[in-house]
Amino acid sequence: MILAQVTTPTTQAVAQTGIGPGSAVAVVCLWQRNRSILWALLAGILSWPYVLYFALTRKPDETR
Repeated sequence: MILAQVTTPTTQAVAQTGIGPGSAVAVVCLWQRNRSILWALLAGILSWPYVLYFALTRKPDETR
């Protein structure tokens, strides 16, 4: 027996409005470096491009 997956508009909206893993990683990286909420919000918006920038420009003391 095959069960159909039921999706409602509410379920779809909740799934589409969450933050992605790239945003979460970017916010954590920037918070670790600058401790600034405004810059962390900007990094969350930029997402994966900021993560790449952080990986390419990190300092020796940030590589644990």
